[in-house]
Amino acid sequence: MEQNVTMRDIAFKLGVSSVTVSKAINGKEGVSHELREKIKGLATEMGYRFNTTARSMKEGLSYNIGVIIPERFTGVTQAFYMQFYQALAKVMDEHGYSGIMHILSVDDEEQRVLPRVYLEKKVDGFIILGQLSREYIDMFVKTDTPLVFLDFYNDQPDADCVITDNFYGVYDLTNYLIQLGHRKIAFVGNVRATSSILDRYLGYYKSMLEHGVEMNEEYLINDRDEKGHYVELVVPEPPPTAFVCNCDQVAYHLVSTLREKGYSVPEDCSVVGFDNDIFATLTQPNLTTMEVNMTEMAKTSVSMIIKKIKNRKIGHGRISVKAKIIYRDSVKDLR
Repeated sequence: MEQNVTMRDIAFKLGVSSVTVSKAINGKEGVSHELREKIKGLATEMGYRFNTTARSMKEGLSYNIGVIIPERFTGVTQAFYMQFYQALAKVMDEHGYSGIMHILSVDDEEQRVLPRVYLEKKVDGFIILGQLSREYIDMFVKTDTPLVFLDFYNDQPDADCVITDNFYGVYDLTNYLIQLGHRKIAFVGNVRATSSILDRYLGYYKSMLEHGVEMNEEYLINDRDEKGHYVELVVPEPPPTAFVCNCDQVAYHLVSTLREKGYSVPEDCSVVGFDNDIFATLTQPNLTTMEVNMTEMAKTSVSMIIKKIKNRKIGHGRISVKAKIIYRDSVKDLR
């Protein structure tokens, strides 16, 4: 059984006194900034458990961060945001914070009911993971609670957001398809559903315009209703040679739909996705897709919210994290 790491263990490792370690960890004077950071870094590396209770009493903070996930982005088949929460919780723990997840029901979002953890003052700030309605966000912003939006943004210029590079990610994917000889390319996704899907569509649109590829109205295929529930995919006949899907889960459903209609991937139709989540490898053949850098996005959003908790006046704006193409077997070279 592992023994708890003590201040004495950290002091012995660095060749300093336990008093020095105590001052550094508890934010007291008498330790240089360089040594303080070195001690804190080693403490985290060794697995030292910081006493947040004492800090909470002293600083008036809970050292908890709420993570709000809209109910429509959860469920048995939607693991992407659960993975995101795990990444967030890991980074929070490294900073001495704990994450409290709150699944926001459709009713509470529509009726604009604030989370109980906010009303009971159990958290110091919130990361909102997944797009909420404008009305709900406006209400939340008025509470003056530290907020960071993760994986979406809106038209508020002062909002702090961390997003993946949706626009250029799909721009690069569409360029890749065109370079392989595809000219009949569809986009699958409801462009009014989220800011991410719209940006992905605009990346597709830019690539098509730049290459002089004709846009066909039938090639904009809806995948969900206004509440985010997936709908049956309507595939044009004859189908295009390639489909750009706004996420891997939709790509998975599309491949199944094509198979039911007697088409093979990639022999008859090429398919690409976005996210590089579990659906990318469940799909047969495995999907060429855009990999979201979940770890970097989690680190950035946690760092932002902690800075905002410590100083409400700090603003970061929108920060975009680059994604990268993962090449697999769902695309055919037509050249």
